[in-house]
Amino acid sequence: MTLRLHCFGESGSAYKAALTLTLCGLDWEPVFLDFFNGGARSPGHLALNVMAEAPVLVDGDRVMTQSGVIQLWAAERTGRLLGDRDEALRWVFFDNHKVSGLAGALRFHLNFLAPEKRSPEVVDWLTGRLRAALKAMESQLSRTPFLAGAEPTIADTACCGYLYYPEPFGFDRADWPAIDAWLSRIQALPGWKHPYDLMPRVPGLSPTLPA
Repeated sequence: MTLRLHCFGESGSAYKAALTLTLCGLDWEPVFLDFFNGGARSPGHLALNVMAEAPVLVDGDRVMTQSGVIQLWAAERTGRLLGDRDEALRWVFFDNHKVSGLAGALRFHLNFLAPEKRSPEVVDWLTGRLRAALKAMESQLSRTPFLAGAEPTIADTACCGYLYYPEPFGFDRADWPAIDAWLSRIQALPGWKHPYDLMPRVPGLSPTLPA
Protein backbone atom coordinates (compact mmCIF):
# COMPACT_ATOMS: atom_id res chain seq x y z
CA MET A 1 0.00 0.00 0.00
CA THR A 2 1.31 3.44 -0.95
CA LEU A 3 2.05 5.75 1.96
CA ARG A 4 0.23 9.09 1.90
CA LEU A 5 1.99 12.17 3.24
CA HIS A 6 -0.22 15.17 3.96
CA CYS A 7 2.11 18.06 3.23
CA PHE A 8 2.77 21.28 1.34
CA GLY A 9 5.94 22.47 -0.35
CA GLU A 10 6.45 25.54 1.82
CA SER A 11 6.74 23.43 4.99
CA GLY A 12 10.26 22.60 6.04
CA SER A 13 8.90 20.16 8.60
CA ALA A 14 7.00 18.31 5.88
CA TYR A 15 10.16 18.35 3.75
CA LYS A 16 12.10 16.54 6.47
CA ALA A 17 9.58 13.71 6.35
CA ALA A 18 9.24 13.69 2.55
CA LEU A 19 13.01 13.66 1.98
CA THR A 20 13.51 10.87 4.52
CA LEU A 21 10.80 8.71 2.96
CA THR A 22 12.35 9.28 -0.46
CA LEU A 23 15.95 8.55 0.54
CA CYS A 24 14.76 5.45 2.43
CA GLY A 25 13.27 4.16 -0.84
CA LEU A 26 9.68 4.03 0.42
CA ASP A 27 6.75 4.32 -1.97
CA TRP A 28 4.74 7.40 -1.01
CA GLU A 29 2.53 10.03 -2.54
CA PRO A 30 1.83 13.61 -1.42
CA VAL A 31 -1.59 14.81 -0.34
CA PHE A 32 -1.68 18.60 -0.63
CA LEU A 33 -2.58 20.41 2.57
CA ASP A 34 -3.82 23.95 1.83
CA PHE A 35 -2.26 25.30 4.99
CA PHE A 36 -2.40 28.99 4.12
CA ASN A 37 -6.14 28.81 3.52
CA GLY A 38 -6.98 27.06 6.76
CA GLY A 39 -6.60 23.47 5.60
CA ALA A 40 -4.77 22.40 8.76
CA ARG A 41 -7.79 23.41 10.86
CA SER A 42 -10.38 21.72 8.68
CA PRO A 43 -12.40 18.97 10.38
CA GLY A 44 -10.87 16.32 8.13
CA HIS A 45 -7.28 17.28 8.96
CA LEU A 46 -8.00 17.74 12.66
CA ALA A 47 -9.36 14.21 12.69
CA LEU A 48 -5.90 13.08 11.61
CA ASN A 49 -3.89 15.47 13.76
CA VAL A 50 -5.33 17.46 16.65
CA MET A 51 -2.17 19.61 16.57
CA ALA A 52 -3.33 21.15 13.26
CA GLU A 53 0.11 20.69 11.71
CA ALA A 54 1.92 19.06 8.82
CA PRO A 55 3.25 16.55 8.06
CA VAL A 56 0.87 13.66 8.63
CA LEU A 57 1.78 10.20 7.32
CA VAL A 58 -1.00 7.70 6.71
CA ASP A 59 -0.08 4.03 6.35
CA GLY A 60 -3.36 2.14 6.06
CA ASP A 61 -5.02 2.46 9.46
CA ARG A 62 -1.91 3.93 11.06
CA VAL A 63 -1.51 7.70 11.31
CA MET A 64 1.77 9.32 12.30
CA THR A 65 2.48 12.99 12.99
CA GLN A 66 5.57 15.03 13.82
CA SER A 67 8.46 14.90 11.36
CA GLY A 68 10.89 13.28 13.81
CA VAL A 69 8.51 10.40 14.49
CA ILE A 70 8.01 9.84 10.76
CA GLN A 71 11.74 10.01 10.10
CA LEU A 72 12.57 7.49 12.81
CA TRP A 73 9.79 5.15 11.65
CA ALA A 74 11.06 5.25 8.05
CA ALA A 75 14.67 4.66 9.09
CA GLU A 76 13.84 1.76 11.38
CA ARG A 77 11.47 0.21 8.85
CA THR A 78 14.02 0.24 6.03
CA GLY A 79 17.32 0.07 7.89
CA ARG A 80 18.47 3.20 6.07
CA LEU A 81 19.58 6.59 7.41
CA LEU A 82 19.78 5.33 10.99
CA GLY A 83 23.49 4.85 11.63
CA ASP A 84 24.29 5.37 15.29
CA ARG A 85 20.67 5.72 16.43
CA ASP A 86 21.41 7.68 19.59
CA GLU A 87 23.72 10.11 17.83
CA ALA A 88 21.25 10.59 15.00
CA LEU A 89 18.41 11.26 17.43
CA ARG A 90 20.57 13.73 19.35
CA TRP A 91 20.68 15.91 16.24
CA VAL A 92 17.02 15.32 15.37
CA PHE A 93 16.04 16.68 18.79
CA PHE A 94 18.55 19.53 18.43
CA ASP A 95 16.97 20.42 15.09
CA ASN A 96 13.43 20.42 16.44
CA HIS A 97 14.29 22.92 19.15
CA LYS A 98 17.29 24.89 17.89
CA VAL A 99 17.21 24.84 14.08
CA SER A 100 13.82 24.22 12.48
CA GLY A 101 11.97 25.74 15.41
CA LEU A 102 13.83 29.01 14.77
CA ALA A 103 14.39 28.94 11.01
CA GLY A 104 10.75 28.07 10.35
CA ALA A 105 9.45 30.89 12.52
CA LEU A 106 11.94 33.39 11.07
CA ARG A 107 11.20 32.44 7.45
CA PHE A 108 7.46 32.65 8.08
CA HIS A 109 7.82 36.00 9.83
CA LEU A 110 9.87 37.54 7.02
CA ASN A 111 8.07 36.06 4.02
CA PHE A 112 4.54 34.90 4.77
CA LEU A 113 3.41 37.30 7.49
CA ALA A 114 1.88 40.63 6.46
CA PRO A 115 4.59 43.35 6.56
CA GLU A 116 2.68 45.44 9.10
CA LYS A 117 2.72 42.49 11.51
CA ARG A 118 6.48 41.93 11.36
CA SER A 119 8.56 42.85 14.38
CA PRO A 120 12.25 43.86 14.13
CA GLU A 121 12.73 42.71 17.72
CA VAL A 122 11.37 39.26 16.93
CA VAL A 123 13.54 39.03 13.80
CA ASP A 124 16.66 40.02 15.74
CA TRP A 125 15.99 37.49 18.51
CA LEU A 126 15.25 34.61 16.15
CA THR A 127 18.25 35.47 13.97
CA GLY A 128 20.63 35.46 16.92
CA ARG A 129 19.35 32.14 18.21
CA LEU A 130 19.47 30.55 14.76
CA ARG A 131 23.05 31.71 14.19
CA ALA A 132 24.08 30.07 17.47
CA ALA A 133 22.58 26.76 16.29
CA LEU A 134 24.24 27.08 12.89
CA LYS A 135 27.59 27.65 14.60
CA ALA A 136 27.21 24.31 16.38
CA MET A 137 26.41 22.59 13.08
CA GLU A 138 29.30 24.32 11.33
CA SER A 139 31.68 23.12 14.04
CA GLN A 140 30.46 19.52 13.81
CA LEU A 141 30.52 19.49 10.00
CA SER A 142 34.08 20.77 9.94
CA ARG A 143 35.00 17.46 11.60
CA THR A 144 32.61 14.93 10.05
CA PRO A 145 31.00 14.79 6.58
CA PHE A 146 27.54 14.28 8.07
CA LEU A 147 26.16 15.33 11.43
CA ALA A 148 26.16 11.89 13.04
CA GLY A 149 29.41 10.71 11.46
CA ALA A 150 30.64 9.39 8.15
CA GLU A 151 27.27 8.43 6.66
CA PRO A 152 24.01 10.31 6.14
CA THR A 153 21.27 9.73 8.71
CA ILE A 154 17.98 11.24 9.79
CA ALA A 155 20.12 13.79 11.64
CA ASP A 156 20.92 15.29 8.26
CA THR A 157 17.43 15.08 6.77
CA ALA A 158 16.18 16.81 9.91
CA CYS A 159 18.68 19.64 10.17
CA CYS A 160 18.67 20.47 6.45
CA GLY A 161 14.88 20.88 6.43
CA TYR A 162 14.76 24.66 6.03
CA LEU A 163 18.18 25.31 4.53
CA TYR A 164 17.35 24.73 0.85
CA TYR A 165 14.51 27.25 0.67
CA PRO A 166 15.01 30.32 -1.57
CA GLU A 167 13.10 32.82 0.58
CA PRO A 168 15.40 35.10 2.60
CA PHE A 169 15.56 34.44 6.32
CA GLY A 170 19.12 35.39 7.20
CA PHE A 171 20.77 32.16 6.07
CA ASP A 172 23.32 32.33 3.25
CA ARG A 173 25.22 29.15 2.42
CA ALA A 174 28.29 31.20 1.49
CA ASP A 175 28.62 32.31 5.13
CA TRP A 176 28.88 28.71 6.36
CA PRO A 177 31.44 26.74 4.28
CA ALA A 178 31.12 23.45 6.18
CA ILE A 179 27.32 23.61 6.07
CA ASP A 180 27.45 24.54 2.40
CA ALA A 181 29.60 21.50 1.58
CA TRP A 182 27.30 19.28 3.68
CA LEU A 183 24.20 20.52 1.86
CA SER A 184 25.94 19.71 -1.43
CA ARG A 185 26.70 16.20 -0.18
CA ILE A 186 23.03 15.69 0.69
CA GLN A 187 22.01 17.03 -2.73
CA ALA A 188 24.29 14.42 -4.32
CA LEU A 189 22.44 11.53 -2.65
CA PRO A 190 20.40 9.42 -5.10
CA GLY A 191 16.79 10.56 -5.06
CA TRP A 192 17.36 14.00 -3.50
CA LYS A 193 14.92 16.67 -4.60
CA HIS A 194 14.34 20.28 -3.63
CA PRO A 195 11.26 20.73 -1.40
CA TYR A 196 9.40 22.56 -4.17
CA ASP A 197 10.03 19.63 -6.51
CA LEU A 198 9.21 16.97 -3.94
CA MET A 199 5.89 18.32 -2.63
CA PRO A 200 2.99 20.37 -4.04
CA ARG A 201 3.18 24.06 -3.27
CA VAL A 202 0.76 26.95 -3.03
CA PRO A 203 0.56 28.56 -6.51
CA GLY A 204 2.20 31.97 -6.63
CA LEU A 205 3.13 32.10 -2.95
CA SER A 206 6.86 31.39 -3.16
CA PRO A 207 9.66 32.28 -5.59
CA THR A 208 10.05 30.27 -8.77
CA LEU A 209 13.16 28.12 -8.68
CA PRO A 210 15.85 28.82 -11.30
CA ALA A 211 15.86 26.41 -14.23
